[in-house]
Amino acid sequence: MGDKGEITRLLNQWSNGDKQAGESLAPMVYDELQKIARRLFRDEKKSHTLQPTALVHEAYVRLIDVDLTWQDRAHFFSLVARMMRRLLVNHANARKAAKRGGDALRVTFNEPGVPDGTPDADLIDLEEALQGLAKLDPRKAELIELQYFGGLSFREMEEVTGLSSSTLDRDLRMARAWLKDYLGKI
Repeated sequence: MGDKGEITRLLNQWSNGDKQAGESLAPMVYDELQKIARRLFRDEKKSHTLQPTALVHEAYVRLIDVDLTWQDRAHFFSLVARMMRRLLVNHANARKAAKRGGDALRVTFNEPGVPDGTPDADLIDLEEALQGLAKLDPRKAELIELQYFGGLSFREMEEVTGLSSSTLDRDLRMARAWLKDYLGKI
């Protein structure tokens, strides 16, 4: 991936209406966007009707018209990851509605610190769980999105949120436990 400072500079120029900056930015962030999409598709069937590359392109096309001032590259990647997750949820809802409850998109919510045996969670259930967590504690829900869907490191999360690593660790442990409990009841 390109230089972090260069990405932030191009994001700021793009926010200010410089279309050339957006065109220069695309090849610099494409590989990281592909990683995010592959992470979201990690446990999907090969026959899934939506593919990671299509998800990347759809998310990027939607970003072109976003009127937003980017804080930095971490802010960009966290928003893209959130957008991709929502696109997948919308796709799953459409498929589920079309099949009247048929095969919904399945993902596994595996992460360090959660014991093996965590049940597979339907993407729609995971979305519902994250929304429930956001109602209880928006910061913890945002941290889950930043780390697991955005792929941000603790250092990047510290920069984006202004929280210490010990607070991040504590909040993420609590959020994972809450999600595991919620998803276990489904």
